[in-house]
Order: sequence, then structure tokens, then C-alpha cells
Amino acid sequence: MTPIRWLLSLVFIVQMYLVMAVMAVLFAPWALVSRRGARVAAKTYCRWVIVSLRLLTGLRCEVRGTPPTAECLIAAKHQSFLDIILIFDAVPAGKFIMKRELMFAPFLGQYALRIGCVPVDRGKRGAAITRMKADVARGAAEPGQLIIYPQGTRVAPGDVKPYKVGTGLLYEQLGQPCVPVATNVGLFWPKRGILRKPGLAVVEFLDPIAPGLPIPEFMARIESEIETRSNRLMAEAGFRG
Repeated sequence: MTPIRWLLSLVFIVQMYLVMAVMAVLFAPWALVSRRGARVAAKTYCRWVIVSLRLLTGLRCEVRGTPPTAECLIAAKHQSFLDIILIFDAVPAGKFIMKRELMFAPFLGQYALRIGCVPVDRGKRGAAITRMKADVARGAAEPGQLIIYPQGTRVAPGDVKPYKVGTGLLYEQLGQPCVPVATNVGLFWPKRGILRKPGLAVVEFLDPIAPGLPIPEFMARIESEIETRSNRLMAEAGFRG
């Protein structure tokens, strides 16, 4: 790691949060009266991050596969903040299942609620699933792509975390197709730390899974497809973990 690359990564991070604050204030009047205004603000910010990331750190971003445009459930691998940005930017009306603590994050939390994200208390597992299903049911009238991270947290490349059954319960409840998403972004934008490495960060939308599968079969399938393809994307980028 050269000092200049670390310094440029720090500059990127600082400006990323400064721009978040500035855009949040500038778009606030529109976002307060219109969900569309909040969504335009969020997408504008995502594109700024993607462009400034390439210019300052040399990290390019690519979306593969076919992002869904109809209502569906998206089950995605989660390695860093970058996969959130790339997935949201790629779909027309994304909304996330998010941990409740993010509601109180400046700017981020308020805009997340405005675009229809569903906060979930990650306390007791059973209570969390019941609340999540109820919150999703209440928001069912708002069309869009509901995005969930089946492992429930960021998982660094090479680490192994179980896939949680809440994703299967939502798949059953919604009765919609599920689109798995693989990624390698954690190789370049880590879960922790300052350095952003140059390279090609990829998120890939895989073939949709039709509704109607039994939950155990569905859970086994998304884990196999997401992990297999994510491992291939990481190997393609030179990861040998």
C-alpha cells in the first residue's frame, strides 16, 4: 500500500460523506413532499459515489446480468457499502430490509425511510421475523424491488456466515420471484478500513427464482447460487482465499 493511495482513499471517504450531507439538504424540500424526490436524491448520490470512486481510487464498477424492473424480492450477497450503492442504482424502485439502528443515522436513515425501506429490530430472532413480515405486509401497496441480505450482515471475502430463514419467509409471503445477486466488492472496498483498492468491482444479477418453492429448497438454492457465483467473481479478480 502506497501512502498516496491511502491518502486518496481517505479523501474519497471524506468527500463521500460531505456530499451526502450537501445533497440531503439540497433535495430535502422535494424529498419531504414526494417519495420520488427522495429516490432521485438517493440515485444521484449513488452515481456521484461511483464516479468519484473511479476518479480518486481507480476502482471501477460494473453491473452484470439483468436488473429486475418488476416487483420482486432481491436476495443479495453483502460485503460492503458499495454493493448497496450498486444494487440500488441498478433497479428502478429499490427498498431495503435494514437494521433499525440505521433509522437514526444522519441523512441516511431519514432518506431510507422516505424511499420505503423497512427497519427491522435484530434482537430476538422470532420477534424480528414476525415484525419484518408485518412491516413488509404494511408496505405491500408501494411497488418496487425489496432487497434483503440473507446473511443479515456484511461478510468479508473468505468468511462464512449462515443464510437466515427470514428471506425464505418473505419469499413465501410475497409470492413474487426472487432475484439472487452475487458480488466481489469486498475485495476492493473492505468491511473495515480506509483503503479502497483499484480494480473492477462487480455485482451480478442472476436468473430469477420463480415463486412457489418450499422454503428449505428455496434457501438451499439461493445460498448455492449466490455463494458459487460470488466465489467465481472473486476468483476472477484474483482472490485465492
